[in-house]
Amino acid sequence: MLWSNLSSEHNNSLRLAVIGDPIAHSKSPVMHNAALASLGLKGEYIPLHVSPRELGPAITRMKDLGFRGINVTIPHKLDVMAYVDRLDESAEIIGAVNTIVNENGYLTGYNTDGIGYVRSLKEETRVRLKDKSIIVLGAGGAARGIVHTLAQEEPKRIVIANRTEDKAIQLAKEWSSIANISGVSIDEAKSYMSSMDIVINTTSIGMHPHTAHSPIDPVSIPPGIIVSDLIYNPLMTELLKKSHERGCITHGGLGMFVNQGAYALEYWTGLPAPIEIMREAVLKSLQHEAVNVQENN
Repeated sequence: MLWSNLSSEHNNSLRLAVIGDPIAHSKSPVMHNAALASLGLKGEYIPLHVSPRELGPAITRMKDLGFRGINVTIPHKLDVMAYVDRLDESAEIIGAVNTIVNENGYLTGYNTDGIGYVRSLKEETRVRLKDKSIIVLGAGGAARGIVHTLAQEEPKRIVIANRTEDKAIQLAKEWSSIANISGVSIDEAKSYMSSMDIVINTTSIGMHPHTAHSPIDPVSIPPGIIVSDLIYNPLMTELLKKSHERGCITHGGLGMFVNQGAYALEYWTGLPAPIEIMREAVLKSLQHEAVNVQENN
């Protein structure tokens, strides 16, 4: 949606949005608008494209326009912390924000990524994370929430592999007191794979429309382990496809996406989120997209 289409008149309806760069791929509007309809709430959830240089002014304008809630996605989860009035404990500890609640012009930042992801991983794979060796690809805002939440599960070790090695090492140091965590470059990830039980991709590599890409060469992944990808569009990324072919247990990003959205919706409305309706709305939208792609090929 264009900023020029927004006005300060919102007739007591709930105003919600997701900001990011890019943003066209996001299924948050489909998911949350289905949830609002299910709950019988008057309101709208819209996508807004916000570049890094526009972030501060965008947050100020949304506050002035009376937005009740904002979801924050790539690449703003760290930088947006400077523009909220208070950080919830989850966001303060993790050092990233993916959800903002506006209480009469007072903005509080939360992080629902970690709890949403780990809940999904355990529910869908039935894995016990205690004493497991886990490698996390990426060290951005989503990785921060996930690594911190994983650390609470008493894993044997967590290795963070990132394109910029220093960033991975720094993130590992932050929580080295609560778990055995180390940081390496993405090029070194291959040498750690043979001892891993779980591989988790937190990067955007492989996301629509660049679906042919993978953050690592899947050939290096041992058969039979769990391979998880935060990306939900497409549901089956190149990384997951190749890992499935190698006999791995695969876990896509839809569950995390729905769970983190459900937690956010509950912060904004105080009502239990209609999780299954939210999940079904995203699935239908993705399936519709897939049909259109096939028809156009």
